[in-house]
Amino acid sequence: MERCGWAGTSEIYQAYHDTEWGVPEYDSRALWEKLILDGFQAGLSWITILKKRDNFRAAFHGFEPEVIANWGAEEVDILLQDQGIIRHRGKIEATITNAQAYLRLQEEHSFSDYCWSFVDGAPIVNEFAALSEVPAQTAISQKFSKDLKKRGFKFCGPTIVYAWMQACGLVNDHLLTCPARRMK
Repeated sequence: MERCGWAGTSEIYQAYHDTEWGVPEYDSRALWEKLILDGFQAGLSWITILKKRDNFRAAFHGFEPEVIANWGAEEVDILLQDQGIIRHRGKIEATITNAQAYLRLQEEHSFSDYCWSFVDGAPIVNEFAALSEVPAQTAISQKFSKDLKKRGFKFCGPTIVYAWMQACGLVNDHLLTCPARRMK
């Protein structure tokens, strides 16, 4: 048995793959944090985000939407100076917008219930033998992305949403040969 090839030989990637990626996440705030981090990853490698994740958590006050939703230009300017994170104005401003959208959605129902409703409450388990078989997006991630955008979320295109669904265990795309597939 060998783990999914994308985990490579990097210890940080392998630890993430073996203990986090694909594990079903049900905590609303944790799901939101991971969506934000996947948005910051757009155009970059995931290892860049993993290496900076603790810095992100500190800079964004533990990814508490109630705090971030009230931020404005002053906080954006401070974050643009923070070398420990990805300093992209659009992504930082989207995080504030996404915190506001998250809080509005939470007034209707939990973010977790909302997310899991797209997969009928249970992980979609795929049976891929090779990384080349794994899609970049699916009809579900397209529908999910469209609904998030309708609710005011940004940096949540269907490819980002699918990667996030994989990371949060809404989809189990561990390859058939991967030992982590059976642990999820």
